[in-house]
Amino acid sequence: MGASAGGARGGYQRRNARRRSSAGVMSEINVTPLVDVMLVLLIVFMVAAPLMTVGVPIDLPKTDAKPLNSQVEPLSVSIKPDGSIYLMEQTMTIDELTTKLQALYGVDPEKEIRVRGDLAATYGPIAQVLGAINAAGFKKIGLETLPGGGAPAAPADAAKSDAPAEGQN
Repeated sequence: MGASAGGARGGYQRRNARRRSSAGVMSEINVTPLVDVMLVLLIVFMVAAPLMTVGVPIDLPKTDAKPLNSQVEPLSVSIKPDGSIYLMEQTMTIDELTTKLQALYGVDPEKEIRVRGDLAATYGPIAQVLGAINAAGFKKIGLETLPGGGAPAAPADAAKSDAPAEGQN
């Protein structure tokens, strides 16, 4: 006489119960996909970061000045050749700029401001912007240029006049 200990299902019920309890809930996190996604995002931001400059197209002059390394993003005031003034990407008059800068000075007096004057812009609007920034109270003011300029080349006539002409002693 064989006695059945498992009821209608027989011995399979106990075997399946053991499998379920040994598998349990997986409490580990697979880190590899997370690292892959983070590396892709890092590469995207490294490529996109240099392209994320202020949106006002300005033809900046070139100089040999060393670039400034700033930990925080400075405010940018741009002057186009027609004399129009932009604070970041918003166009404004000189009076609006002065009012806005005075309000910003109350929030963060140590904020750095960079003036981006177009190469074809006249000195007048640039001087007005520098005066407005100074009147607002800011002390950290910089003029933004492009790297790669150099000292102007000597005129060709000056180089010839220093050397004696051939045939003359």
